[in-house]
Amino acid sequence: MNEDRSSRYHRLKRQAGILSVAWSLVLLAGLLVSGASLAMRDLAGASAFAIVVYVGLLLILNEVGSLPLAFYSGFLLERRYGLSSEPLGRWLVDQVKSFAIGLLLSSIGAAIIYALIRLSPERWWLPAGVVFALLMVGLTNLAPVLLLPLFYRVKPLDRDALRARLLGLADRAGARVLGAYEWGLSEKTRKANAALAGLGATRRILVSDTMLAEYSDEEIEVVLAHELAHHVHGDIWKGILFESALILAGFYLASRALAGLAPVFGLRGVADIAGLPLLVLCAGAVSFVMVPVAHAMSRAFERSADRFALTLTKNPAAFVSAMKRLAAQNLAEEQPSKLVQILFYSHPPVRDRIAAAQAFKA
Repeated sequence: MNEDRSSRYHRLKRQAGILSVAWSLVLLAGLLVSGASLAMRDLAGASAFAIVVYVGLLLILNEVGSLPLAFYSGFLLERRYGLSSEPLGRWLVDQVKSFAIGLLLSSIGAAIIYALIRLSPERWWLPAGVVFALLMVGLTNLAPVLLLPLFYRVKPLDRDALRARLLGLADRAGARVLGAYEWGLSEKTRKANAALAGLGATRRILVSDTMLAEYSDEEIEVVLAHELAHHVHGDIWKGILFESALILAGFYLASRALAGLAPVFGLRGVADIAGLPLLVLCAGAVSFVMVPVAHAMSRAFERSADRFALTLTKNPAAFVSAMKRLAAQNLAEEQPSKLVQILFYSHPPVRDRIAAAQAFKA
């Protein structure tokens, strides 16, 4: 079978992602079965920082297996296929930043969960689900202000005519935005993108410098119209609600598993931090099983957003040309199988989106 360049790129990326998930599963299960999680708990001690120490040890062990895969997928493959412009040193710095943020957020999350378990060993899963839903909303709101600048250069868009055009488009769509900004992707990648990031007072238009350099104002406008649709349709809140339901179900499953299996794995009780791998496995299992549903919901949102963009801009020609540019620049997979779409695709294939735009035009 002759495999085109984009298909091979995405197949290799998917394989690396699957191996990364498999490594995490093997690690978590191995820590429980071997008793290593108990040794990590003892090593962490009983101080106020025991949870942070345990979480740090767990993340370091996971990094041992996942970092080589991340290097292959996120650096080597991107270089091989001409998509990366990021030096190795900067890529490594980003990995350190990601690890530090992961350690901070994971430690906070674990501390909240185990505080609630100690307060209510039987029903902790319910308040934990509510708290995590609120944290998700907070992170979505603060990400463009606190997290994005840690990894990318962001500055006000200095093309006056385009800025006025995009802000006017947002007004017509009924989406209040803070402003329009240039998103410095070119220091890391040759891919192009645009987004509407944040919620409420932090919502802002982001257009990558790679898109500004190659795309017409009409093409950028229709891409941004698609992003506006997600906020106008409430897709962000629908996604948060769906994720919150998955978290709640995962915590409930974890509470039952901890109650029933704590003696099997030598835990001192449900509040023993050594049970964290079991908690993560159970919570992750729910999300893993629901991946096809999540992707199907996302693809429906994307199709609806495409229709909104076409209706708002009345410019299907610009939509088609923008999709073709994005497909070529981002090395989109040309003909993914139906199974691949179900398991891995949060967006409809580009060819389907172009066909829909051409049908709209007709």
